Amino acid sequence: MKDREKSIYNILMYSHDTYGLGHIRRTMAIADHLRDENTNVLILTGSPLAGRFKFPEQVDFVRIPGMIKRTNDDYQSLSIRIDGKQALSIRTNIILATAQTFKPNLFIVDKEPLGLKKEVLPTLQWFKEKHPTTKTILGLRDILDESTVIQKDWQEKGVYAYLEELYSEIWVYGNKEIYNPIEMYNIPAPIQDRVKFTGYIPRKTLCLKKKQAVRQRYRIMDEDKFVLVTTGGGGDGFEMIDHFLDMHDYYPTSLPFKAIIITGPFMPKRIREDLKKRAQKFGIKTIPFHPRIEELIAAADLVISMGGYNTICEILTQQTPALIIPRECPRQEQLIRAKRLKAQGLLDYLPWTEVTPQKLRQKIFNLIKHQDMYINKMKSFELTGLDTMLARLTHFKNIVTQENQPEAVENLKPSNCS
Repeated sequence: MKDREKSIYNILMYSHDTYGLGHIRRTMAIADHLRDENTNVLILTGSPLAGRFKFPEQVDFVRIPGMIKRTNDDYQSLSIRIDGKQALSIRTNIILATAQTFKPNLFIVDKEPLGLKKEVLPTLQWFKEKHPTTKTILGLRDILDESTVIQKDWQEKGVYAYLEELYSEIWVYGNKEIYNPIEMYNIPAPIQDRVKFTGYIPRKTLCLKKKQAVRQRYRIMDEDKFVLVTTGGGGDGFEMIDHFLDMHDYYPTSLPFKAIIITGPFMPKRIREDLKKRAQKFGIKTIPFHPRIEELIAAADLVISMGGYNTICEILTQQTPALIIPRECPRQEQLIRAKRLKAQGLLDYLPWTEVTPQKLRQKIFNLIKHQDMYINKMKSFELTGLDTMLARLTHFKNIVTQENQPEAVENLKPSNCS
């Protein structure tokens, strides 16, 4: 049993998940790919929806109390009625205790270098001082925000110094040619070599038979054009759906396609119900949450989305033409991503402030008319994220193997005999 335990490689992943679905979905996609019969993955998450997803073997999660951002610097408990500082203290202690007990070989922190309100900092410091064999990874999505905003934030929080002191590597889940955080975020020269561009993270693809089954489930025929509207978590997705339904009000008889709207689980129930009533007038089905949204994206002829990282990865994986209506505040991330990917010919976008029923209809019709052009472009775009991460994991495992076999290393030394 002890030999078996020695061969097990443990990965601990942190996903702060204050709001939305992006962090937990990205973390689960990575975990599913890195796990195997000899590799455990344990996820620390604040997502209230973690339990709704199906976790594969060798993957489990520890739920830390959820928190929600009220203002730029004010976070409050999401569910239980306790002071924000108390909730943060509980989270910090759970994270540290889990790390000290689990003693992972690899620790991956999603997006926030120090965690929410620096809650991961004590754990990173413990690894450095008490368990230095743990490799520590900061995983960044392709784009965080406008460059000057990130530089200012990282300078004020001392992030640059912590990156050099506490992290083994920085994984960027994007392509350097599309957006280069080394330059945009002014990452210091001493740690630039630690930055590894993985490429975008693919999702599971669906065969044609599965796509047809999904369409049949929702009574969408082969000859129908199917438009999927999705807002991710939905907390800020009302306006985009409102625009889509306004277009139907404006053109009640000249929109020759079927549609499904995913409102998102974080959209307030009252607003969700209002949108549902409006959509029913046009025969549009609304769904608050779908645990396998990649199935709907794969079955669709067109996706309309705000362009969050995970939705983009699913669109590129399923090679479904997409119209992005990117949010422009409080972060510019979605807008920057939409512009960069449009420049690659991978999708089209419509600025948030320019949406009208006429422009929206025109964009949809144009994308459907030229869908083959976008599909061919996506077919030639490689999604290397998971393979690159698996290669890094194999590299780390080889280091552990070498460290656990001192005799074998000793035998490789040149002999002093003549």
